[in-house]
Amino acid sequence: MRLHGVSLLVVCVLAGGACASSGAVPRPFPGPRSAPAPAPADAADPAAAPASEVRAMTLAPGYALAGTALLYQGVPYRNGGSDPANGFDCSGLVWFVYAQHGRQVPRTVAELFRAGEAVDPADLQPGDLVFFATAGRGASHVGIALGGDRFVHAPSSSGEVRVERLAADYWATRFVGIRRMD
Repeated sequence: MRLHGVSLLVVCVLAGGACASSGAVPRPFPGPRSAPAPAPADAADPAAAPASEVRAMTLAPGYALAGTALLYQGVPYRNGGSDPANGFDCSGLVWFVYAQHGRQVPRTVAELFRAGEAVDPADLQPGDLVFFATAGRGASHVGIALGGDRFVHAPSSSGEVRVERLAADYWATRFVGIRRMD
């Protein structure tokens, strides 16, 4: 029985060694005090890349924002809330998600709607903010676009952060605009 365990260990060590046989050396993650590793010589230069690649490079931060927002699905709604431990309101979710990426944005729906750049609905991208008039005229609710027809938000009616469709009757009839934060 003991020999079988030793044989298994030898096989695992030999098999594990095969993964590193390409000669590639992984880059270490930068530590808190270390400088970031320099970009490899063959890294893409946005100025030299085709337009489609440049567009993909500029979209990446939006996808990261959208992905972070999705992590908070199910967090309870709380009026004035701005963290997952205590709950979110709609603008608190936006403020918190953007802060996780080192980006400062205003805290209220009205301030968010005045900030950034207006975006045509045909150019909606992940990470853009979508606004709705749910309480009178003007923007009173905000969500984060995920791509396609989906957005994530903290609606008070359901009590938790969730994903919805922009084309759903309720949201389509209350849509007031899109903003892209710089």
